[in-house]
Amino acid sequence: MPKMVRRAGSDALTRRAGHESAADRSGSSRDHHIGALFEAVLTRGPLSRRDAARITGLSAASVTKLVRPMIEHGYLVENTREAGVPGRPQIPLQVDAARHYAIGIKLMDGEIVGVVADLHGEVQSSHRMRYPDTSPTGVADAIEAMTATLLERSPVERERLLGIGIGLGGHINGAAGVVVESPFMDWHNVPLQDVIAQRMQLPVVIENDVNTLALAEQWFGAGSAFNSFALVTIGAGVGCALVLDGKLWRGVSGAAGEFGHMIVDSNGPVCHCGKRGCLEAVVSDSAIAAAMSHSAGRKISKVSQVVAEAHAGDEDAQRAFTQAGVALGRAIAALLNLLNPPLLILSGEGIAASDLFIDALHAELKHDSFSSTAADCRVIVRPLPDEVWARGAAATMLRHGVMHSLSRLTDQVSA
Repeated sequence: MPKMVRRAGSDALTRRAGHESAADRSGSSRDHHIGALFEAVLTRGPLSRRDAARITGLSAASVTKLVRPMIEHGYLVENTREAGVPGRPQIPLQVDAARHYAIGIKLMDGEIVGVVADLHGEVQSSHRMRYPDTSPTGVADAIEAMTATLLERSPVERERLLGIGIGLGGHINGAAGVVVESPFMDWHNVPLQDVIAQRMQLPVVIENDVNTLALAEQWFGAGSAFNSFALVTIGAGVGCALVLDGKLWRGVSGAAGEFGHMIVDSNGPVCHCGKRGCLEAVVSDSAIAAAMSHSAGRKISKVSQVVAEAHAGDEDAQRAFTQAGVALGRAIAALLNLLNPPLLILSGEGIAASDLFIDALHAELKHDSFSSTAADCRVIVRPLPDEVWARGAAATMLRHGVMHSLSRLTDQVSA
């Protein structure tokens, strides 16, 4: 996400020199705490103030101070008092779902999926459409048409619409708003954020689509109960997103998580990136079809045919999936050894055939993992439709917009 600059000029220069003032440190701390408190209520709510303090590690007094402006400005609402709990009756807090909305877009090669989502991640409307022109101008046309359709189907008050979140595959530098490289779009250094923002006259954030899916899982899905987790997707490509200590890890330029270009076989097939033996060149849909074509001595262009033949008992087809499972298990073992996460979510369109490779994956994972890293990690298979990816793009916009808005409320928090 683009970083919000709160102060400029000599004050900023002073902080960069390492001489942050006490007032700046206090304000920064309040920004962090109010954001952490909001996310705790969003992902774990309804929450009493007492439970919010326990989850965030803040004092009860701090929670009370931070909650007040969020209630006054409509971000949080108080529910009916809890009954049957020991001690003083507690009033649960909940995020007001209707406080803000965002449009989320999953951008694919020639196809676009869009949703309007509220602050609870509930989809208010959705739409899917094809578009013929994959140039930046053609994509802007498609997003403009998609936005009009979504808002017609689910009218929301303009002042409650935070903006548009866009997720697409490739090296996406969200902080700069630039698509550094997207092979499926054949784009290089495209300033997509500015292109869409100028066209739509709305705030826009762009992000790698696997990162948007991870955010959807962090806020609304399987990752909401975990402070850290990894998400791996397989299908047309191989992707990975990392949530570490509650934060999406993007790397210095947004390229973190290029799991598909981990070398798993130095003598393996050539990847589209030019290297040999990348994970993506072994386990992607096209790679599995190519492996089957090679072993069977006949051209097979679609992975669906390999799936059908494997289910029918064809040994070449089953071997192609077993080899993919071994390679994926080897790569995931390296990931678990490096990060030791408590959860790994396996998703993407390729997991529709997970029954054909999951045993090989688990066997290789157990063999290659160090000490208890495999046993420490719960691996779950999650089939998630394109609309959930688009919802993650909406959540990316919601997080960006809401956190910026909440940071402006910290001046109302008494010291």
